[in-house]
Amino acid sequence: MIRFRRRVERQRDGSFVVRLSEDERRLLGSLPAQLSAVVDAEPQDPWLQRLFPTAYPHDPEREEEWRLLMSVDLHDRRRAQLRTLAETAGATTLTEDELLTWSQALNDLRLYLGTRLDLTEETTEADFDDEHDRDLYALYSWLGYLQEEVIEALSGAL
Repeated sequence: MIRFRRRVERQRDGSFVVRLSEDERRLLGSLPAQLSAVVDAEPQDPWLQRLFPTAYPHDPEREEEWRLLMSVDLHDRRRAQLRTLAETAGATTLTEDELLTWSQALNDLRLYLGTRLDLTEETTEADFDDEHDRDLYALYSWLGYLQEEVIEALSGAL
């Protein structure tokens, strides 16, 4: 019988081992910079709406107040999460805090890609005529698989 080895697994000492190929690690390390560049260069990009949602859609005054108070903090937190993912993508062992940050950064990457591709629960790879969009959908799917492994590993720690 073949035993499936999880990509992310809790160790007895409380740390987490991460089993990714070098290509996967390079890809994972490069994605945060790409998303950060979009956030920095195109803050009004409609594909970022899921990352930075409108808090008060029917009250422009309260929305502006919220943006002034919370926007910088939200942007800084998301940047820090992406930076941690990039800095630790090559690590074979992570702390619980680092892995929790991975789950948040992976979620941000998936939200951006899902919005960009206009995904629904019924979307499949066959829905895309464009090869670039099929590649983005494959990336979205892989990030989802990795995020699931991360969450399962973290859940086992509870």
